[in-house]
Amino acid sequence: VQLQASGGGLVQPGGSLRLSCAASGRIYSINQMGWFRQAPGKQRELVAMTTNHGTINYAEPVKGRFTISRDNAKNAVYLQMNSLQPEDTAVYYCNADIASNWENWSTYWGQGTQVTVSS
Repeated sequence: VQLQASGGGLVQPGGSLRLSCAASGRIYSINQMGWFRQAPGKQRELVAMTTNHGTINYAEPVKGRFTISRDNAKNAVYLQMNSLQPEDTAVYYCNADIASNWENWSTYWGQGTQVTVSS
């Protein structure tokens, strides 16, 4: 199983970016999918998470600016980021809990995509 993330880049303050992440490989079921980020010198932190039942959680700093969505048919999760600020600069990682069969669950991470917010 692999998670492939894309969509990062350089954007000016106030701008927008959309991150995408797709899971591939031997997939029986996916529970939660989401995004974390890690800024230089800081610990990795949760940005947003969604479960296969539709529950969504956002970190306080991104509420009202970021929107997470999911396409179960494509095994994909997206993060629409609006009103980006310099403090959003970080490497963004997608994350998913995936079962390869009815009893074996594991947590997977994407390779990370850089988001830089700067004028």
